[in-house]
Amino acid sequence: MVYLPYISDEDLRKAVKKVVDCILSTQQRQEAEMYRNVMDPFSAIFDGAVQGFSLEDWLQKERSRQIQKTIQNQIGDFHENVLSSVPGWKKLKKGVDICNEERQRLAEIKNKYNPVKGSDEVVIYDDLLACLNKPQYHNFTAYYVKIIPKNKESYDKLFTPSDKGTATRRPANEKIRQISGQAFYDLATGTAGALSMLFNILPDVISEVSGLKALDERQKATFRSLFDKAY
Repeated sequence: MVYLPYISDEDLRKAVKKVVDCILSTQQRQEAEMYRNVMDPFSAIFDGAVQGFSLEDWLQKERSRQIQKTIQNQIGDFHENVLSSVPGWKKLKKGVDICNEERQRLAEIKNKYNPVKGSDEVVIYDDLLACLNKPQYHNFTAYYVKIIPKNKESYDKLFTPSDKGTATRRPANEKIRQISGQAFYDLATGTAGALSMLFNILPDVISEVSGLKALDERQKATFRSLFDKAY
């Protein structure tokens, strides 16, 4: 079975397995360390009393919250690993995340819009500009990719972040762009709907690499509803 037309099954399994292994190892570590760390009993009693949680419910919620922090970082790496495995693309050791020399594209990938502050976006712009100023990248186009957009909007537009320190915006440059996750997946793979296709096959790949029971069709549909709300 070929999962996706734009990446080999082997590379896809490797990218998925890294996330699965991270979740499992983090979960095991959290179980071992849960009671070693001092937990906030006031947070527990307010949360429990207001939302009707038992202590065990609250502890499970706290485990999930702590694991989620690790997962979010890993998901960003996941998209980088998938996209850098598409033919023609590769990871860069420093500077921006990935590059396609034949198509003259560079990309810095962020998973979500909200963890990135405005001041951070200025730094991203400056990093992209610094790359484009290198002789080997003079004719390239550099992209700031937000995998999950803010308003379900698919876009590919100029990137001109505001610098609060100078109360000005970075100058418009046709070679420095911001792009949504779905638009960049389409661009990088040459396959329309590439990000949606990836999401749809993830339950089966996760089951394959982990040995865990696969989600049934009803469960897949409920998770798919989250994707549809994001995109």
